[in-house]
Amino acid sequence: MPGNQQLYEQAMQVGDGYAWDQEWDKAIAAYARALQEYPEDPRSHNSLGFALLEAKRYPDALRVYSRARQLDPNDPLPLEKSADVLERLGRLKEAAEQYIAVADVYIAQGDLDKAIANWERATQLTPGLLQIHFRLAQAFERTGKKRSAILQYLVMAFNFQRAGDVNRALQACERALRLEPSNAQVLNAKRAVESGEAIILPKMDEEEKDRPEPEATTEELAAADSNPEGPLGESTDKALGDLAEFVLDGDLSAATAQAIKGIELHKIGEYEQAAISYMKAETQGLNFPALSMCLGSLFIKVKRWQDAQKYLDKMLPVKEYEAGAAHGLGMVMMGLNEQRKASDYLLRAVKAIDIGLALNEEEASQLEAVYDTLKARMTGMQDGDLGNLNKQYNKMLTGKDWKLRIQETRRTVADQLRAGNTNEIIDMFSDTSIVDSVGQIDRYLKQRMYNMAIEEAHFALEHSPLALPIHQRIAQVLMEDGHIQEAITKYNLVAYSYLARDDMASASSILYEVVKIAPTDVGLRTSLIELLERQEKWNEVLDEYIGLGNAYYELADSEQARAAYGEANRLAQRLNASPDKRIEILARVAELDMSRLDLRQAQRTYEQIRTLAPNDDNARKALVDIYYRLNNAIEATKELDALLRIYAQQRRGDQIITTLEGLVQQRPSDMALRSRMSAVYRQIGRKQDAISQLDALGELQLEAGLYQDACATIKLIIQLGPSEMEQYRTLLQQLGC
Repeated sequence: MPGNQQLYEQAMQVGDGYAWDQEWDKAIAAYARALQEYPEDPRSHNSLGFALLEAKRYPDALRVYSRARQLDPNDPLPLEKSADVLERLGRLKEAAEQYIAVADVYIAQGDLDKAIANWERATQLTPGLLQIHFRLAQAFERTGKKRSAILQYLVMAFNFQRAGDVNRALQACERALRLEPSNAQVLNAKRAVESGEAIILPKMDEEEKDRPEPEATTEELAAADSNPEGPLGESTDKALGDLAEFVLDGDLSAATAQAIKGIELHKIGEYEQAAISYMKAETQGLNFPALSMCLGSLFIKVKRWQDAQKYLDKMLPVKEYEAGAAHGLGMVMMGLNEQRKASDYLLRAVKAIDIGLALNEEEASQLEAVYDTLKARMTGMQDGDLGNLNKQYNKMLTGKDWKLRIQETRRTVADQLRAGNTNEIIDMFSDTSIVDSVGQIDRYLKQRMYNMAIEEAHFALEHSPLALPIHQRIAQVLMEDGHIQEAITKYNLVAYSYLARDDMASASSILYEVVKIAPTDVGLRTSLIELLERQEKWNEVLDEYIGLGNAYYELADSEQARAAYGEANRLAQRLNASPDKRIEILARVAELDMSRLDLRQAQRTYEQIRTLAPNDDNARKALVDIYYRLNNAIEATKELDALLRIYAQQRRGDQIITTLEGLVQQRPSDMALRSRMSAVYRQIGRKQDAISQLDALGELQLEAGLYQDACATIKLIIQLGPSEMEQYRTLLQQLGC
């Protein structure tokens, strides 16, 4: 059965009062009484947990906060408090796990800063949380704090080295070097890993970590040490080394002699003769994976496609040779004009290389999803288009900087997949020049070389005038170079082009970009809303209605703003949106009502907010002001008391004093305010200020004919020991008290 709401509220008020007076045992009893009425109420659980925490009853507080978490999984407060309790109990590993869980809640709410704070706290309590250090590194990269990200990668390298995982330690150093290729600390760490010496972690203060840093140059980024023949070339180099080590460590036999001869011929480019020697070694009993890899590579050189396929098929399941074997098989299938098979193998090679650069399972899983989606997109392509695509793949997999090119291309593809821009991906991979041009433009953008970026874009358009990715990059260059109106026009043209293709997802993605540039353009915002409604992306529609209301508000069109917020509120109710989202909308409506001096409507709106979020101090402050302005002092006082209890529970004593002092200054004749102000001053030991307030209160009471109340006030003053003690005593006698 439902509890008694009146008893519940009374118990909560009593508990808040005791909490304000720091009488924790009494507060605990009152909050427990409230729980009896509504056992499933998160608010009373949080209040009880706070009182138990302050009373140092940590195990009890932990149980109560755990229950509050079950009742409201989207509220991070119980988790944060639980972590605090666990930390005080010395259960540091569990506390760290709780802080990580809190961070996940904040990530879900889009609050990256709070997530970062909780991740950092977790790593302070439990060193060696590699997954969390990686998340911190990614978060710092996203927020532009490169030195903070570098420090996290170095911590990862340090821990990987201690665990004996040299490869991952080097990968962590490489990730840091991508952010700042000339960073001496990272270079020293990498050298330490390579030489087997211990990494010495740097100590960076906040000022050093967040200081603006120079961008890496294109030459520095292209300095990656890689075989220009791509994965096939690198796998072949590895196979040659492995084969040489194997045969030189074994007994000299006819088979090993042939293998050694084949290695020497292979190195000087005598491919036919090298293959003959390798095959003799195989016939004479040498069975070693590296030998098959070398033979497969050689047969590609001499275009013996079926022979190459035979040997490379054996290598495909071998992890260390997978990328090279897949690359080679892709070239074999291109040679046999089996374009569909070729595309599968070449994409597998790109995927194997890219995932091999991932630092953990989470990143690898994300990359798997990107490539699986791309593969699905290719199933409907014609053989001719696949042929062009395969040329692009093979071009991507060769050259001095092919590893960097893979990463850049994957980032672009991932961005487009997240935005649902299928056609742009097909455009990019169907034209062998677009990917390179997009990558080059992006590099120029990163270095703020806007003229070079525009020249590259125009050069690309001469070859592919309808390439929308290039047009989109031109709009981005114009925007970053300060040509805002031209950028908006260009973005619009791109969006309309996608609409002409019936690619609503791509068009809406472009309009998102334009709206960021021109947030008060209500026409653009309305078009975006219509597109999103056609795609039934209702959560995005809700956000855009709020943005539309904000735009009208900025344009001082209060009627249209209120209409847009009204649509947002109705949609939020239909979607059962989170309380935070509804409060955001109602707060904007209330601001509008206040600006129009519609106090009654503003009162109703703020009361809705108060119902959704009883601890929303902004709504309660607004209601106090509105009630006073409507000459409803009784309701104003009630609301003020509730507000002060919230501040007391949150231990925000400064806000209590500031709020009361401001109200007393505005309404010096309000006896209720004077009484509360004097009580606060007495509690914090400001005796003279308390006497001053009581003195003013007494005069107001005498003027109103409230003689008994005045007597009580004068007695309070005497208890405080004023300098004019005799005068107050004489006044008491005159009043007959």
